Amino acid sequence: MYKKFFFSAVLAAFTLPLFAQGEKPVALSNTPDMLAESVADPAVLNTALLIKKLTKKLGFAHVNVEKSPMPGLALITTEQGLFYSDYNGDFLIQGSLFSLAGEMTNLTEASLAKVRLKGIKAFENDMIIYKAKNEKYVVTAFTDITCGYCRKMHGEMDDYNARGITFRYLAYPRSGIKDRLGNLSAGFKDLRSIWCSENPEQALTKAKLGNNVAYRICDKPVEAQYNFGRQIGVTGTPAIILSNGTIIPGYQPPAQLEQILKQI
Repeated sequence: MYKKFFFSAVLAAFTLPLFAQGEKPVALSNTPDMLAESVADPAVLNTALLIKKLTKKLGFAHVNVEKSPMPGLALITTEQGLFYSDYNGDFLIQGSLFSLAGEMTNLTEASLAKVRLKGIKAFENDMIIYKAKNEKYVVTAFTDITCGYCRKMHGEMDDYNARGITFRYLAYPRSGIKDRLGNLSAGFKDLRSIWCSENPEQALTKAKLGNNVAYRICDKPVEAQYNFGRQIGVTGTPAIILSNGTIIPGYQPPAQLEQILKQI
């Protein structure tokens, strides 16, 4: 029963928007790596050509190209998520690629897990952390103070910590970075103010209890965290990333999250 639920939850995480505003993501490379002189042979992958085509036609700022496990299909990593393309760059596929050789495996999820773990490392010094004294597990969660289930989850932090679960928060303003008029959204400004506080842990807890947020400005990468979340499949909060890079969308009660962590 759990496996079916978990498989469905993972599949639901892959509907990514094609275009977004804001800062450039931090975990990608657009350095061309020429693997061949020509793409006349469909079995040959020309990284530079694909980068040029995708950048020009789709406006991707950062593109990384590599061969996928499926012959003739390239894996495209962008600031807007993962895609697949033929080696000539004439077709673009958005969706999940599965291997049916042996046990069915979601290859897209496996690739995304690597991107998540690599990206998280870039924010290790800019997370708000609630550490368990007897730490057994570490999860990273995208959060917003306007999210009811985020507040519910945070209200049970003592229970999570007592079970040995350390929570590391990344910011994800659900209203986006800017409003319809092009101004910074209230949600973004509140989260930025919290991350800029002298005591972010205390400020976040107070905000999730409904207290007003003292306005502050600093260079904390709140926008970059939001863009990273969009890149790796976050569509709402809370969204929990486990130590193996798997993402679980939505609230998980302490006991249930502990059971999931034990099975990894």
